[in-house]
Amino acid sequence: MSSVSTSTEHFPVRVFGGPTALFEYGGLRFLTDPTFDAPGDYQRPGGPLLRKLAPSAARPADLGRVDVVLLSHDEHPDNLDNSGRALLADVPLTLTTPGGGERLGDKTTGLADWESIELDRPGGGTVTVTGVPAVHGPGPREQVEARTGEVVGFVLTGENLPTVYVSGDNAQLGLVKEIAERFGPVDTALLFAGAPRFAGLYDGACIVLDSAQSAEAAQVLHVRRVVPLHYDSWAHFTEGRDELELAFSAAGLADRVDWGLRG
Repeated sequence: MSSVSTSTEHFPVRVFGGPTALFEYGGLRFLTDPTFDAPGDYQRPGGPLLRKLAPSAARPADLGRVDVVLLSHDEHPDNLDNSGRALLADVPLTLTTPGGGERLGDKTTGLADWESIELDRPGGGTVTVTGVPAVHGPGPREQVEARTGEVVGFVLTGENLPTVYVSGDNAQLGLVKEIAERFGPVDTALLFAGAPRFAGLYDGACIVLDSAQSAEAAQVLHVRRVVPLHYDSWAHFTEGRDELELAFSAAGLADRVDWGLRG
């Protein structure tokens, strides 16, 4: 259990569509999975065609200072697109998977499960970012990673700061339970949802949490606030805000949901 979270401060979270959000924590500005390309079709070698339906609510130039990118994975264009890759060159530090850390260059650090890094806060003290497990589909981790790649989530902690969980493209509630055992209760969870599915992949099963699973994850984490991400702007997301609202209401957690500041 975490002993560092003594604040329940609900800091603002700006959301831009898809998995991309910006928030300030401990005086540092964190950006999740940067995706700012225009609507259209995107495909990387060996991957399925992905169709973006809506533009981002902001441009990279609108963000202001970004100190750290929390990148759940670099292999899919709905989590890191062309403009997102360009943005990484101007950010001092990107945290991502061990494999992504090797691919993306000198300003990138890969975090294995439960591996932590301490970041200096502008006013003194540190923020600890811990890589936490995430699996991008159903089934044994080794088999999933061979098909859909490696993914990492993040937990942020610091003295007199709230505990923050950024799930990344995780599809398995068992991993959320492991994270809750180490870090719960969580003050703010940025949960990637949307129930993405592909007909030819895992027999159409979700490769990230669906809405009901997102509500269950919130219960497991004893979370005080959930900011849903990764549920709009792409055609392969099969559940959106309406389904999330219904699921959290059914679980008695409607008052815990914060849709963030758009743009």
